[in-house]
Amino acid sequence: MTALGLYFSRKSINRSEVARKTGINKTRLSELSNQEKTHLRAEELYLIALAIDVDPGEMFIELHQDLKLPEEK
Repeated sequence: MTALGLYFSRKSINRSEVARKTGINKTRLSELSNQEKTHLRAEELYLIALAIDVDPGEMFIELHQDLKLPEEK
């Protein structure tokens, strides 16, 4: 499960409702939730955040908090 899938689970978010509100189809939401190789695009994150009434910036930070800059040598 991806960070987005875990986020949806933690918040009990209905993917069908998100799909209806955003226009992102259910198959794409399923891929974004379950397949690590599938990348969430910025516009998708923004639309999802609007649909579930959360701040897009906070959602971005929560989903990508594991990203770090590479260490300089």
